[in-house]
Amino acid sequence: QVQLEESGGGLVQPGGSLTLSCAASENIFNFNDMAWYRQAPGKQRELVAITNVGGRLTNSYSVTGRFTISIDSAQNTVYLQMTSLEPEDTAVYYCRARILTDNYWGQGTQVTVSS
Repeated sequence: QVQLEESGGGLVQPGGSLTLSCAASENIFNFNDMAWYRQAPGKQRELVAITNVGGRLTNSYSVTGRFTISIDSAQNTVYLQMTSLEPEDTAVYYCRARILTDNYWGQGTQVTVSS
């Protein structure tokens, strides 16, 4: 069973930066892609960033230029670098890994942007 563990959340002031980490229990090259989602109170979970894993080229997508997804294959970890954070970014952030049609989720890490 794939396990994903997020870390790095916390309280940050508007305009600040934060980097989230998601450590996988197995070699990330077993995954087709990895992604970050977030869910704010009263809202649906939404995709924040996604990247394919393995292959000769890495393709990634983020909903905003303020966020960057990256991987460290040596650490079996995917990161989400967030800059210029806004109060609207406050949410629980989840890591997701996919193997074919199977999706695996972490428990989430809270990010609160407030002065």
